[in-house]
Amino acid sequence: MVSTVTSYTDTRNRALAGEGYDGVVMISVAGFYGTGVLLYDGQAILTAAHLFSHGSTAATVKFETSAGTQTMATSKVSVMNYDAANTNNDLAIVWLTGHAPVAANRYELYRSSDEIGKTMTMVGYGQPGTGDSGESLTYTGTQIRQKASNQFDADPATLKAALGSIMSWTPAAGTQLIADFDNGSTAQDALGRFLNVQSTGLGQVEGSISPGDSGGPAFINGKVAGIASYVTSLSLGSTHPDINDTLDSSFGEIAAWQRVSAYQQAIDQTLRANYVNAPTKASEVKLAVTEGNSGVVDAYFLLEFTGVRNDVNQLLSVDYTTRNGTALAGEDYVAVKGKLILYPNENQAVIPVEIIGDTKPEANETFYLDVSNPVGGSFGTGVLVLTGMRSIVNDDAFV
Repeated sequence: MVSTVTSYTDTRNRALAGEGYDGVVMISVAGFYGTGVLLYDGQAILTAAHLFSHGSTAATVKFETSAGTQTMATSKVSVMNYDAANTNNDLAIVWLTGHAPVAANRYELYRSSDEIGKTMTMVGYGQPGTGDSGESLTYTGTQIRQKASNQFDADPATLKAALGSIMSWTPAAGTQLIADFDNGSTAQDALGRFLNVQSTGLGQVEGSISPGDSGGPAFINGKVAGIASYVTSLSLGSTHPDINDTLDSSFGEIAAWQRVSAYQQAIDQTLRANYVNAPTKASEVKLAVTEGNSGVVDAYFLLEFTGVRNDVNQLLSVDYTTRNGTALAGEDYVAVKGKLILYPNENQAVIPVEIIGDTKPEANETFYLDVSNPVGGSFGTGVLVLTGMRSIVNDDAFV
């Protein structure tokens, strides 16, 4: 990725291994490629639906982590109800044939609806380019993972209301986010000129998406807030913000991301429906999990909310985080921390924790999951934290 202010050779633009972006992956499908992001369960990749619009769902995923490069096959793809004509619902979830490398970052969803006005970091494998000259048509090297920043300026439905038929598509209100590519000049401040949302950019760290970034994440505070979808160049009368009047990810163009907070229920429930051998009731919960000799297996915690719920038709959320016992995060299991939401008429959901296999003889070990901060209900009088414990059973003989 991306189209940036300075050249891709500027190390400020590189999303190098070990910098927190090792869960941003390249997805190859039917001779094309895009970008995706590893979600919190370690098995599912969130990306753009239009990568699969030609009908093929056979994809491979490349991880670049501090432990090296690894390519994995995928087992299936779930495409949302993609509306290509209006660029709506441009999201898909790709399942790996196994767990992602332990060194790959797992990411939570950004769940608040306050994205507009916030600075985000976009990461992807798109064609390099600069704002002055657009995407580089001569670059033929290996796809590189880059990063840049921008600010979510508006909802494209607001832009549609202002421009009317100048925009040939109709984004659904509240489901997308847009940002223009600024160079410090009011002449290229597209959304400043169209919507009076005036901002001339973030200087040397400003960027936009380019071909190959489709499906790439935009992060706010390390959480996935947007999924890269498309770029457009617009004019209205004598207003021509695009610096070269060519759709090429240059200054003055507008990029759009699918708004993750608007789709969190669909994403959460799709993941939950595809967990393998997850418990559906308390009697099915396994309190002990055999670690295995390599790879990763899942330990599941089942949250059944039996406390006081304000309204079954409203959301109920809790925060959760793993905690070391004798088992250590990063060595025996993959630490998780996030927010679990029970949607209307739901009263239970599972939280998976990945157990790391090894061949080291050791005693059985334990770790904990703490659940706190219920919003939309309470655990009961005087109860602040609920804690579950799992045992990791050693299957390697002592000598």
